Amino acid sequence: MPIKIPNDLPARHILEQEGVNIIKETDAIRQDIRPLRIALLNLMPNKIRTETQFARLTGSTPLQVELTLLHTGSYRPKNTPERHLLDFYKTWEQVRDEKFDGLIVTGAPVETMPFESVDYWPELTRIIDWTQTSVQHTMYVCWGAQAALYHWYGVPKYELDQKMFGVYRQQVLNRNSRLLVGINDEFSIPVSRHTEVRSEDIPARPGLNVLAASRESGLCLVEDLPRRAAYMFNHVEYDASTLKDEYDRDVAAGMEIQVPANYYPDDDPGKPPINRWRSYAHLLFWNWINEIYQETPFNIAQIGRDRRPDDRLIKKAG
Repeated sequence: MPIKIPNDLPARHILEQEGVNIIKETDAIRQDIRPLRIALLNLMPNKIRTETQFARLTGSTPLQVELTLLHTGSYRPKNTPERHLLDFYKTWEQVRDEKFDGLIVTGAPVETMPFESVDYWPELTRIIDWTQTSVQHTMYVCWGAQAALYHWYGVPKYELDQKMFGVYRQQVLNRNSRLLVGINDEFSIPVSRHTEVRSEDIPARPGLNVLAASRESGLCLVEDLPRRAAYMFNHVEYDASTLKDEYDRDVAAGMEIQVPANYYPDDDPGKPPINRWRSYAHLLFWNWINEIYQETPFNIAQIGRDRRPDDRLIKKAG
């Protein structure tokens, strides 16, 4: 089954060229199935690139997915045309009374700031709380993962001496998760961040499990079964050229930046990079969406009925 996105969204043409199956609104209505409703809270500056990356991953499964694009209402993005936001995005306030099978919260270029100093931090904490009554499963990415862990558990982040930048090998540490079905014991993932969360700060609580980590780049993936969430600290969604674009941007700006590790052939920025993580990215998202499909109620209005609105801990149904 395909992904349903707006007809004029820039991502549509790119994904169609790549062979991603995209369904028209009229065709989706005729199919006698309920699509999975996945929302993307896009906190990245280049929203068009980021929405394309995540649409590619959510559209790679055999299930029909309806993608809803969200941005914060308390902070207006400066790097995305206003017309694009008006045409394709909604604010969280506009959808807060709706239910979603899944929510993706992206990273953001604010990681060296204290969480409370981020302009939209109060709104983001309300969104994180809202997931417990209105979203079946949430995937938090990079700074989004750090923010959610800080909000739920007070887990701190630490500024690194230099940017963790490159493609790093990750080791699977816990096979007892559907998120890792079919993934090799080791896999490569792009990393691009100035801060880190440390495994020793993850609370020892039932259902809060470290699934994958790297000896070099630290934590990669943590699952939170009680809150039906996954925390991905790296950029599984990146294109082959994204690290190159970041590197070229910083070099052009005269910034001190190391060549991204394990990325260019022979560590030579003059050679085109090779994507060595695409299959793992697609498989991880296939597993995540399949997990949603296995757990979400057919009647989407039932999402969150087993959780108390004023309680951050999920209660077991029955």
